[in-house]
Amino acid sequence: MHADRTSSTRFSVPVDAALRAAGWLPGRWDIKQAEVWADTLRSHASPAGHRHAVFPAAVEAWAEFGGLHINPTGTGRQIAPAALHIDPLHGLHLARTLGDLGRALDTELCPLGAETDTHALLAIDAEGRVYTLDHTGDWYAGPDIDHALTTLIAGLEPQRLTTQA
Repeated sequence: MHADRTSSTRFSVPVDAALRAAGWLPGRWDIKQAEVWADTLRSHASPAGHRHAVFPAAVEAWAEFGGLHINPTGTGRQIAPAALHIDPLHGLHLARTLGDLGRALDTELCPLGAETDTHALLAIDAEGRVYTLDHTGDWYAGPDIDHALTTLIAGLEPQRLTTQA
């Protein structure tokens, strides 16, 4: 097996393998699809008038990882690894939810994709930090897309967001 010759040093071997199996390669950049998603999100308004924030950190994450169906194999380090679909349209109808959480975090949030097994929504903020929102709460997955993908694919437990009383 020649995995060492083909793996990058950007991600650990298991994370790199899961990303490559999904079709990712270093240098992948589909800005045209990212712009389609950006236009779709910008033009959508909820019935109550809530709109999505779209910013460079989101567009860059979509350009590199958008469209990937990531299905990690094996067991996770702390929890089960997350199967992911990087497609912001999973959050199209959640502009209010993302807006509310963004205000609570003093930032703006944009949809990134979903955990396909649990239907948790992945979101990214204007600084590039990644969050996951599910029926159990809101979670911090990492300070950037690389850390978040590593957390989710390697089965590391994300940090629960709590409100300060």
